[in-house]
Amino acid sequence: MIGLTTEGSPLRDASEVGDYAHQCFRPGGDDQVGVELEFLVFDRMSATRHVPMDRVERVLPPLPGGSRVTFEPGGQLELSGPAGSLTGAIDGLTADVAAVRQALAHDGLVLAGVGLDPMRQAVRQLRQPRYDAMAEFLGRPYGALMMCSTASIQVNLDLGERPRTRWERAHLLGPVLTAAFANSPLSRGRPCGWMSGRQAVWEHLDPTRTAPVPASGDPVADWARYLLDARVMLVREGGERCRTVRDGSTFRDWLGSRERPPTAEDLAYHATTVFPPVRPRGWLEIRFLDAQRPADWPVCVAVTHALISDDRAADAALAAVESCLGPGWRRGPGADREPWASAARRGLADPRLARAAVACFRAAAEALPRLGATPALTGAVAAFTDRHVTTGRSPAADLMDLAREPGRRLPAWLTEEGRE
Repeated sequence: MIGLTTEGSPLRDASEVGDYAHQCFRPGGDDQVGVELEFLVFDRMSATRHVPMDRVERVLPPLPGGSRVTFEPGGQLELSGPAGSLTGAIDGLTADVAAVRQALAHDGLVLAGVGLDPMRQAVRQLRQPRYDAMAEFLGRPYGALMMCSTASIQVNLDLGERPRTRWERAHLLGPVLTAAFANSPLSRGRPCGWMSGRQAVWEHLDPTRTAPVPASGDPVADWARYLLDARVMLVREGGERCRTVRDGSTFRDWLGSRERPPTAEDLAYHATTVFPPVRPRGWLEIRFLDAQRPADWPVCVAVTHALISDDRAADAALAAVESCLGPGWRRGPGADREPWASAARRGLADPRLARAAVACFRAAAEALPRLGATPALTGAVAAFTDRHVTTGRSPAADLMDLAREPGRRLPAWLTEEGRE
């Protein structure tokens, strides 16, 4: 841990949490992009059947783009591509997604790009001490849903030479991106009341670890305070054992403990158990985006990267969002969080967010050639804009239509190969 005491040494006081937070905002980077894609896996013979994780593992092929394969607790498949340029990261991961889809198809399986399982109940497959403790801490039903039934796109971006600027952009543009890519309106085959039901699940979890990091204008101090005030989820007790912390104590409380004060290693691990919409780790983790169908996830990555990393695109987008959402949107502590809630609940059916999204996507489209995007990628962004943004229809609206149609076509949609 750079800037901290030896990992096994007890932390002296809160100033060392500040040192850790400072390292999370190191300037620099080459504007590389990292992408982590989560997919729900369905059996083509039955959309209500859970697919055993080992069945998926058995058929996975070597991946040409070098993505790392992992599984979430409910068996969701995650592909984490190597960081690279925008086109390099997308091209490599596109090849890997294609290889996985082809291999799964031969075994009667399909990847579904949707943020919340629209049919099946939450069932945990992965048993590890961390996940056992997490399940106990978060409880049911929302802890189980988050762990086993959700899927997202995580976009990792360099902080650049002005980390504070990109940190602020990620938060200020978050509601618009959440609305534009909202893609999880169903649960157990019925509307759940949110366009991003995945975000609704997070809203019902422990807010000390899932709420946005409050903004005072000093991201380092804000992140340190967030870590200190977040409840401790678990304590590792040698080997692989984990003890769930049930008394509601925060990391700040633990720091003042006389029995066994936390170490630098405990702090670093604690930081992996908090899940704000944007998390700093020496780069920015954009964590508020619903999973998208295989044809659309590159659009999500490209637009997010452009609006946060390109100065001209960001300035145009921020001006448009301020015009549409009003001045309260830019305030610091106690700022109006209503746009975040409306984005998750209504998506682009919120006319303010729809107007802002049109301007943001226009700014991103203008930036993409500057960022080295291929004509195919800029064309995909244009097609997504025409289908969803200019019409004010988040991807969730298509799923809602399927669920409402006679004959309930949703199961067929989930198990249809190559549906794009």
